[in-house]
Amino acid sequence: MMEWTDRHCRVLHRLHSRHALLYTEMLTTGAILLGDRARLLGYDAAEHPVALQLGGSDPRALAECARIAEDLGYDEVNMNVGCPSDRVQEGRFGACLMAEPALVGACVVAMKAAVKIPVTVKCRIGIDDQDPEASLDAMTQTVKAAGVDALIVHARKAWLKGLSPKENRDIPPLDYGRVYRLKAAHPDLDISINGGVADLAQTTAHLDHVDGVMMGRAAYQDPWQLLQVDPLVFGAPAPYASAREVAEAFVPYIARELERGTRLHSMTRHMLGLFRSVPGARAFRRHLANEAFKHGAGLDVYRGALAHLSHDTASAEAA
Repeated sequence: MMEWTDRHCRVLHRLHSRHALLYTEMLTTGAILLGDRARLLGYDAAEHPVALQLGGSDPRALAECARIAEDLGYDEVNMNVGCPSDRVQEGRFGACLMAEPALVGACVVAMKAAVKIPVTVKCRIGIDDQDPEASLDAMTQTVKAAGVDALIVHARKAWLKGLSPKENRDIPPLDYGRVYRLKAAHPDLDISINGGVADLAQTTAHLDHVDGVMMGRAAYQDPWQLLQVDPLVFGAPAPYASAREVAEAFVPYIARELERGTRLHSMTRHMLGLFRSVPGARAFRRHLANEAFKHGAGLDVYRGALAHLSHDTASAEAA
């Protein structure tokens, strides 16, 4: 998610699950090829497995960016065919490419020829007046023939004419059944579902029908629930027993980044939903909002925020 799942966010989320695949925010091919790659593509080794999500429609540019991602150690490269923003449409990438499945297929072919890591596509079920049965089938058949390793489907249409990007996240109705039918029709293709997944109960229910589930806003706004991903989805122990333990485990990373000149707010801005329902959570958020952005804010500010919380956070979270 653009401007949300940056490298600091991903490290925080990795502390919640050792096994979930993390995705970068979408980066355009132009930004990668012409911009500051160290800033855009840098990540912490703790993030693995991590996928780079690309926005673009030029097969050669996408192939070059895929090579860069592989050289940097990314575990997967993902092509975004689902973002509905105006800027994305003007650049001829994102959801508008649902109207050009052949071009998406050519992009997948080019990336597959360039790298050995998995190449995946994230799309919508359709756009505007498209019939979701026909549009999603056309996209799936094309990228499958191109050798795509997996398809992630946001189970809504994107209305490029008439709805804002924010409205496109909520107003078009979800159609999970369409994605279930797609998986039934392509049992040999790895298919994940996305869109409106609010909690782990919904995740496990979806896994009865598809191969994977992508959580977006819920994972960001309520990251504490990710502590149950490893036990419920992967059959492995949770990395930590509570959000408080996660917050303490985040301290060494914060300390390293502060030494490198990273502002405290750049890291703590991703933590505002970490202690939902925990006594003291509002004071924790207020402390960070008032102090973390200030020049020179350091671990004393972070620990001051944590001091507002109940020490029995595990019980509070369970409640």
